[in-house]
Amino acid sequence: MVFVEWRPMALEALAQLDPVVKDRIVAKVAWLADNFESITPEPLHRKLRGLYKLRVGDHRVAYALTGRNTITIVIVGHRRDVYH
Repeated sequence: MVFVEWRPMALEALAQLDPVVKDRIVAKVAWLADNFESITPEPLHRKLRGLYKLRVGDHRVAYALTGRNTITIVIVGHRRDVYH
């Protein structure tokens, strides 16, 4: 299990989403924290280099590995906005 930190900008973006989508994202981030040792993080490229993605339907969570047991949620949003 890893610890999860949220950047303020990611929390603001999360708060603006539909409650159903928000709950799905929070659940998926909790799943990521519980299962991190058994997955292979998917790296992002170009301007998001150094971050990894978590897919939640049409939404994306971009996170950074900020310590041995810590991930930091940096970006939350619809995929068209995250990658644009």
